[in-house]
Amino acid sequence: MAKPSNIADANLALPDTTEGRAPLDSALDDLIGYAIRRAQLKLFQNLIGRLAEHDLRPAQFSALAIIEQNPGLMQTDLARALAIEPPQVVPLLNKLESRALAVRVRCKPDKRSYGIFLSKTGETLLKALKEIAVQSDLDSTAALDGEERAELLRLLKKVYQD
Repeated sequence: MAKPSNIADANLALPDTTEGRAPLDSALDDLIGYAIRRAQLKLFQNLIGRLAEHDLRPAQFSALAIIEQNPGLMQTDLARALAIEPPQVVPLLNKLESRALAVRVRCKPDKRSYGIFLSKTGETLLKALKEIAVQSDLDSTAALDGEERAELLRLLKKVYQD
């Protein structure tokens, strides 16, 4: 039989219900990681909506861009670049191949390995997707001027490239 709760007996500090109170997450506002995550959510929500029109997710867009810059790269290298586990690359590539956006080509020296390339369709779509991503970034950071946007990007790169 369940033990009755003593919550009603506890001396709990109840939140003030007056107007003008702080947002629920205000205790986290001074944490850089929290601020970055909130900003990332805002940017990704915008980008996800725009990529959905092309039946793609941000990871698939990122994969296309990485493949374009590194034609013939191996699946393990793509996984490393995307910061995902190698088995997670397989369904991602299956989706891209099923849409004729990328192709896996067996490597001659090592018949067990495959190089990944964009198809012509993938190249064409990626060109449009890059424009969409740029516009999504601009729209999501509209509160910043060009100088602020450049400074934010510089600082973020400094954090993640360290």
